[in-house]
Amino acid sequence: MQRQFTRLTKKTNDRMVNVIRSGKSQEISINDVMVGDVMHLATGDIVPVDGIFIQGSAVKCDESSATGESDLLRKTPAADVFDAIQKLDTKEAEKLDPFIISGSKVNEGNGTFLVTAVGVNSSYGRISMALRTEQEDTPLQKKLNILADWIAKVGAGAALLLFVVLFIKFCAQLPNNRGSPSEKGQEFMKIFIVSVTVVVVAVPEGLPLAVTLALSFATVKMLRDNNLVRILKACETMGNATTVCSDKTGTLTQNKMTVVAATLGKTTSFGGTDPPMDKSLFIERKAFTVPNVPDADFVNGLSQQVKTLLIQSNVLNSTAFEGDQDGQKTFVGSKTEVALLTYCRDHLGAGPIQEIRSSANIVQTVPFDSKNKYSAVIVKLPSGKYRVYAKGASEIMLEKCTKCLENVSQGETMSVPLNEADRDMFGMIISSYAGQTLRTIGSSYRDFESWPPEGAVSPDNPQYADFNAVHQDMTLIGIYGIKDPLRPTVISALEDCRRAGVFVRMVTGDNIQTASAIASECGIFRPDEGGIAMEGPEFRRLPPEELKQKVRHLQVLARSSPEDKRILVRTLKDLGETVAVTGDGTNDAPALKMADIGFSMGIAGTEVAKEASSIILLDDK
Repeated sequence: MQRQFTRLTKKTNDRMVNVIRSGKSQEISINDVMVGDVMHLATGDIVPVDGIFIQGSAVKCDESSATGESDLLRKTPAADVFDAIQKLDTKEAEKLDPFIISGSKVNEGNGTFLVTAVGVNSSYGRISMALRTEQEDTPLQKKLNILADWIAKVGAGAALLLFVVLFIKFCAQLPNNRGSPSEKGQEFMKIFIVSVTVVVVAVPEGLPLAVTLALSFATVKMLRDNNLVRILKACETMGNATTVCSDKTGTLTQNKMTVVAATLGKTTSFGGTDPPMDKSLFIERKAFTVPNVPDADFVNGLSQQVKTLLIQSNVLNSTAFEGDQDGQKTFVGSKTEVALLTYCRDHLGAGPIQEIRSSANIVQTVPFDSKNKYSAVIVKLPSGKYRVYAKGASEIMLEKCTKCLENVSQGETMSVPLNEADRDMFGMIISSYAGQTLRTIGSSYRDFESWPPEGAVSPDNPQYADFNAVHQDMTLIGIYGIKDPLRPTVISALEDCRRAGVFVRMVTGDNIQTASAIASECGIFRPDEGGIAMEGPEFRRLPPEELKQKVRHLQVLARSSPEDKRILVRTLKDLGETVAVTGDGTNDAPALKMADIGFSMGIAGTEVAKEASSIILLDDK
């Protein structure tokens, strides 16, 4: 048993990380990380080693597991700290923190750091033994412990009663007993041994242990099916689940995204002409004033200036990087960004992305987070101006834009004001894409004379701008439609859940049209049976009593934040449901932790999601 648990623990702790070694980006096991490697940091990562922060943007770490300090700590590049020390600015230097501590969580931002300590020499390695806690008993084990206590008490009472009866009988027969004192002593010992035997037989001290052993062997069998059980009681609890709250991307879908449709300004588009899953979302093509052309004609019709704009907006505003997989050049990172970079490389003629990034003068980056639903990068142009590239949820990007591209095929590309008719048309395009189960991503840009603009300086860093203050009056580049197909076994698995009486809900950050279309395709959303689809902002504003009524019929929760997911799980538990949650992202972690049982993805899942879950699906199936 000890060897089995050792193997399970080793499997739990082993994971892949992105490092730069010998000038090349590669994925390696944390067990192979060495001092001197340059490791990538991304939102949601749990840092496995100690190091010195080299460069990055708005990196904030939660070091509560290592230091007990609950506040998020902003990391400053070592070069900036060194400059402050050289200037003898003690007060400023004391505020700066370049140290990356193992065991901490990256809550915001992305960047790189130099590894300085690994294994038992790291902070986490020194305190990991102290952080170990005993496994809590499962509900069945608790009941069996109570039963064992009662049986022990009854057995002890019966043994005592038997001893008293036999002792009285022994005493009554003693005057007529002509045996020797030794024989009389042996008879008394027999009475005592019989009573003790009753106690020993009656007390089921091995019953809870038998359950533990059974669950332990079950975890080993589940591991053969690529299900890594982190919390023992999950084996028992998962059989009692009455409702499942499932993420969409990477859980119900394959997380293998490709760009299959796009609309650039008011000039041209390709793809996105399939009939929608939800017939209520059907919009005739003639309702759009943007011409639709084949993919090849779409690319050939773009001017070099527009191609460069598309490449720059996608390559610079991305945390994905080039890597090798099975000897093939590929991209590693967010699947959405990988899809956009692949399109730029295969169709727009983009070169090596590292060269493009190295040649650009990036002055600030705004990492993606699940609250704002966008990311951005600010670049200094050769002309001396500054350009902001932003991308994110299409409806949010459209809301922030007052202009759009025009004349993308030849000559000088222009931007023209967006009127209400244009907004309605782009809204219909987004709905049309979403109705075809496409994930919609909007892209925009804006030029500034200086950076940070006057009146928008960040209070945390005077060299940066408060991006929320300047994210307006943008120029819409276009809308991308990204296809993420369902997993082959999803529909049959959901039908099995339905027959078993398990209520499945989709909880996603996508817009409500895309979420409803995919939920309808896989059989989750059934409006004809009273099913409800809602968006997160509306959901979180519901009064408690109305919330409980809506949750009973809720089948799709779109544009949901981590707090929305947590509220949903808490409400379901208050209604007496046994809740299972599946997810792969950092934004799923609060719900995974609160649920009775949480399933995370072993391949596509972030480390925060895995740590919050009860069971890890190693093959994501």
